[in-house]
Amino acid sequence: AAFLHFRLGAGSPAMAAAGKRAFAGGGNRIGEAGKFEGEFKIQKQAPFVEHRLKVWERLLAKHQDDLKTKPRKAIKIELPDGKVVDGKSFETTPMEVAMGISKGLADSVIVAKVLYKEAVESLKQVIAADIDDSDEEQQPQDGAEQCVLWDLTRPLEGSCRIELLKFDHPQGQDVFWHSSAHILGQAMEREFGCHLTIGPALESGFYYDGYFGDRKLKEEDFATIEKHAQDICKEQQKFERCILTKQEALELFSENPFKVQLITNKVPDGALTSCYRCGPLIDLCRGPHLPSTGKAKEFKVTKNSAAYWLGDQNLDSLQRLYGIAFPSKDLMKEYTKFQEEAHQRDHRNIGKQQELFMFHPLFSPGSCFWFPMGARIYHKLIELIRGEYRLRGFTEVITPNMYDSSLFKISGHYQNYKDDMYSLDIEKQDWFLKPMNCPGHFIMFDSRVRSYKEMPMRFADFGVLHRNEASGALAGLVRVRRFQQDDGHLFVRPDQIKQEVTAGLEFLNYIYGLFGFQAAFALSTRPKKALGTKEIWDNAESQLKAALDESGREWTLNPGDGAFYGPKIDIRLTDAMKRKHQCGTIQLDFNNPIRFNLQYRREGDDEKVEGQEEDKDKGDFKGAEEKDEQGVVIWKEGKLKNGFERPVVIHRAILGSVERFTAILTEHFAGKWPFWLSPRQIMVVPINEKANEYAKWIERQLVIHGFFAECELTGKTLNKKVREAQMAQWNYIAVVGEKEKEDLSVNLRQRDVEKPLGTFSMAELFAKFKSEAMPCSKNCEEFEAFEGRLPVFAALAAAAAAAPAAAQPKAVAPGGADDAAEGSDEAALTKLDIRCGRIMECGRVPDADSLYLLKIDIGEAQPRQVVSSLVKHYKEEELKDRQVVVYCNIKPGKMRGFESQAMVLAATQDKGAENEKCELLLPPKGCKEGTRVQSGATQVGSASEG
Repeated sequence: AAFLHFRLGAGSPAMAAAGKRAFAGGGNRIGEAGKFEGEFKIQKQAPFVEHRLKVWERLLAKHQDDLKTKPRKAIKIELPDGKVVDGKSFETTPMEVAMGISKGLADSVIVAKVLYKEAVESLKQVIAADIDDSDEEQQPQDGAEQCVLWDLTRPLEGSCRIELLKFDHPQGQDVFWHSSAHILGQAMEREFGCHLTIGPALESGFYYDGYFGDRKLKEEDFATIEKHAQDICKEQQKFERCILTKQEALELFSENPFKVQLITNKVPDGALTSCYRCGPLIDLCRGPHLPSTGKAKEFKVTKNSAAYWLGDQNLDSLQRLYGIAFPSKDLMKEYTKFQEEAHQRDHRNIGKQQELFMFHPLFSPGSCFWFPMGARIYHKLIELIRGEYRLRGFTEVITPNMYDSSLFKISGHYQNYKDDMYSLDIEKQDWFLKPMNCPGHFIMFDSRVRSYKEMPMRFADFGVLHRNEASGALAGLVRVRRFQQDDGHLFVRPDQIKQEVTAGLEFLNYIYGLFGFQAAFALSTRPKKALGTKEIWDNAESQLKAALDESGREWTLNPGDGAFYGPKIDIRLTDAMKRKHQCGTIQLDFNNPIRFNLQYRREGDDEKVEGQEEDKDKGDFKGAEEKDEQGVVIWKEGKLKNGFERPVVIHRAILGSVERFTAILTEHFAGKWPFWLSPRQIMVVPINEKANEYAKWIERQLVIHGFFAECELTGKTLNKKVREAQMAQWNYIAVVGEKEKEDLSVNLRQRDVEKPLGTFSMAELFAKFKSEAMPCSKNCEEFEAFEGRLPVFAALAAAAAAAPAAAQPKAVAPGGADDAAEGSDEAALTKLDIRCGRIMECGRVPDADSLYLLKIDIGEAQPRQVVSSLVKHYKEEELKDRQVVVYCNIKPGKMRGFESQAMVLAATQDKGAENEKCELLLPPKGCKEGTRVQSGATQVGSASEG
């Protein structure tokens, strides 16, 4: 489910209790309908604050008395540099350790990251009741070593390794902004007396939700709230932590029915939970927090929105206030500047300016309408991945868009995410539009008996998916209801995990590298609640670690952060704005092969007759099963047959949602698309009406060859046409007039390049554009070598051996090369572009007297340039103005910093002669430069032979 990017919504088990009645004492309450009941009014210094403080003082005193009874013992505190500091349990704090290093460190540190090397009881005592922290990744794992974030002012409880995190660390930022959310919540309570609900940190900033009755927050309220927040920061209020029983927590928050509901539903009877106080604000929170509010030097309210309690539109409407805070003015200035640029790059603005896509708020909110230009980008991205699939052994499949509900009962999505899926009533049966592709792929795998020889089996799917996102969560292309993603599901044997993950990482790195993204990898390992044996997990994790090591990329470890059904590699991209995005993932899955009873015949059992394995084991099999609310069995574990094993499924995505990836790319490139991905590649601009027909012909040729081109035929001035094309982000502007018409050429200009690139013949133009066309990890126009031999070169060698030793080239009429007999040696030769050329200039290469730099006229608008080793065979004056036979389409390369422009000179060589004299071949008499010629006595050597 984590791989499928579902949000924790109203349909999930954690939210199922939202409608429970919440009431504790004489305060307001959440009624049976799940909504606020009682009197509420907007007021400053609300009376519930004083009540809460009185209860807190009593409970905190009790908690501190309990801490005094804890045994003090000597502990060892290891620092990242290996230095060990002595301390005492329940006395020495991370702040004291920081002060022992330097006051500057103590002033800048945010939180401690502690790896306990002995069992610490308190780590397992507390159940987090704040809903934003309900995830399990912070829960301590079984074993001797336990890692956790720790308040700087909270005494350490055992020997440990400690790391002091500053604001520049992601976890440091998370703690800083979580504490800032408490500051914001206190400001909201001060001004409005609202009932606070939840206030988490975000990737950049934080928010707090509050119940304001009928009062709607407005932008005019921001300044007042900011003033309160700034005062709270200046007061340097200390954050205090207290451990409470469930009943004590209910007493503390008895006048906030939303907190009462969280405590009632999330904290089991007899369990403990934690709270924090800063100033008059007291809140349910797992922590940790800053030492004091004074760490936040700059504070800003950024926006507000409406929200629903527990994300359920059937429950109370809340007001959500967003904010940002920093420990310095400079960081706030950087943030403000960043926000201005981010607004300019916003994909919604660029999408409108470039007419890429639109959304309709009434007819299909959350589903994108792609205009022609946007559809070009969309299809190019799919085409890119599809082309790589072909080279990397993936087979693309097509699966249905809707399924009977029984399929999702098997996968478990019906039980957990039914409300996030679109349902249909078909012949009185529940059907759903698919929100993911994997169940369909599991059905296809299970369609017949599979053998170990078929592994790995790689399915790919661009099927249309639908998810019922809440209207308030929709955000341009980033969060939509209808989308496609580059889903890949690999069915592998356990021993194939490493090879497939290694290949997957290379695939990811290649694709992200094309866009200029920097990728960071993190391995998330076995959580506390995990499916499968420790041995299976250890084997899978070791293969993932080995694959990551072989990738050559740095990676980090997230202990215990894997999904319950398998470890995973999370990939986070950094764009041009230094923002982080998670798009791709590599997720191992041990769960679905069990739920769908997937299996394959293992090695050594391939010869058994179908059904034979059942005869050997007729014992009763009682697997796990699940029942619905009526007690009807909706899933039952299938039996693994003798001689069979279960595959491991690897969920793999690179782009993720194509819609979301397009949004990221739009902002990454700021709408300046690279040529191969651009929906506007070449604008042809005629100088005047006389060149219109030629301009249309140029446009047509470009379109025929697969480029996106248009022609600007309005009566605007040339300068205005060019300027508008540049503003519209056309990559190239081809200007044509009478001269270009006469020469069949164009004058080319490039976006964001001040000076024109010059005149290009049609051949040069198309060669340039093709060199910038769709990238590919492999040159698909070349043969791979077989035992060191290449088919084309083998044919050339055979032709040379069969021809007379000194056969001379002959001229070929235009198109003559195509008239050669199919499959003949001559056909193989003449498919090369062989022309008559004339050496215009010959000079020595600077700092390389053994090489000539030749400029050769081959009938194009500009002479070509080639580096040659003919210096030992000819003098400079012997080569100038000499006609030669030139192979014009040999792969280009570089030599001593000079570009070799795809060209070699044809020559014969007598290896038995002294100095191995090289004789240049002469073209037929009367040949003009550029005339195509044919030669039957030519052999092309390999690059390694020079």
